[in-house]
Amino acid sequence: MDHLTTAEIEARLDEVRQSPSDEGTLTLIVQRPDVDMRVVLEEAELNPEEGLAGDNWNQRSSKRTEDGGPHPDMQLNIINARFLAVVAQSEQRMPLAGDQLVVDLDLSEGNLPAWTKLSIGEAVIEVTDQPHTGCAKFTQRFGLDAQRFANSEVGTEMKLRGINARVVTPGRIRRGDTISKL
Repeated sequence: MDHLTTAEIEARLDEVRQSPSDEGTLTLIVQRPDVDMRVVLEEAELNPEEGLAGDNWNQRSSKRTEDGGPHPDMQLNIINARFLAVVAQSEQRMPLAGDQLVVDLDLSEGNLPAWTKLSIGEAVIEVTDQPHTGCAKFTQRFGLDAQRFANSEVGTEMKLRGINARVVTPGRIRRGDTISKL
């Protein structure tokens, strides 16, 4: 598959900017039980111990913790559904991003600063201050232009590569649930 150029991504940026700011939709739930393994779920459980139940977040090491263990403020990776649809170019490729939650919601710093709480289904999560940037796998799957654009000044302000969050209140979530700022 050919990756989009920066110009092609920029041409569709207005679509991304139309994401709702207060109430959006959970469009995709992706569990990562092992490295490079993806399971698309219709519903899932969020909890403080695992983040997304069955996901391997709590088995991943982090350079951002003193002991190298999983970072508690990086339990959940969340990406904007509209941006992901642009760079993935098909719904089937969207789970490759590696984000557990894909949402139709404005994730920008101005809309969702760190420590903003969000309700999804029965759960409450909190946006953290840990940056989420494009990595080598994102580049391989969606192209260097997509990675560079996501990490550009505009992309960073809009949080196009996504945000990190942690579970505050456990609960069940379902694809199609409303995600709302609290």
